[in-house]
Amino acid sequence: MSGRSQSTRPTTSWPEAAAILADGDPVMRRLVAETGLPDVRPSAETHFEALVRAIVYQQLAGAAASAIHGRLIAAMGGDVAPARLLSVPDDALRSAGLSGRKKTTLLDLASKVLDGTIVLDPAGLRAESDDQVITRLTTVVGIGRWTAQMFLMFQLGRLDVWPTGDLGVRKGFGLAWAVPMPTAKQLEPLGDPYRPYRSVVAFYCWRAAERYGGAADSALTR
Repeated sequence: MSGRSQSTRPTTSWPEAAAILADGDPVMRRLVAETGLPDVRPSAETHFEALVRAIVYQQLAGAAASAIHGRLIAAMGGDVAPARLLSVPDDALRSAGLSGRKKTTLLDLASKVLDGTIVLDPAGLRAESDDQVITRLTTVVGIGRWTAQMFLMFQLGRLDVWPTGDLGVRKGFGLAWAVPMPTAKQLEPLGDPYRPYRSVVAFYCWRAAERYGGAADSALTR
């Protein structure tokens, strides 16, 4: 791992992509007008730090997850790096509040970063397609396709990720485009007209689920 300058972001920004979509699609125009441009900023975390946070926060409420995450960082002495994580004693990981499964996931991630199965250096990531990044990340026990897609979207800033398995995206698409909520399989081709900015469409699907469907505000859109 090297430093914190790990950007693999494209030249087009999220707000620029949203403006392009709004210019060509009436539903996107309405969503942008009603909810504003996306405020998605580059992460200050390293890629490894972002994945550690994502794993800790899986299926936990914010306050509980934040507390466990803070204790884990403290157990690593603030050095959130693969080798340091692997050196933390088991009892310290348990004391931080990690479940057995999350501990296994974190240690598997750290091991696979160190052995090269998972590529997190900027040059290596720039050379990999979205599918290649997803394939590598999902070799880690406990990291599924959704987590890998969120990493692509919000950590790497990839603008053409289409998380069709996400319930909020499916629900929001149905509400915004006034169609029955599509299945994941049905949603896949519905994103094609919005290439290469499907990540931005997914963002507005979450906003539509919040605005029209009464869904709770998501950390993904704030």
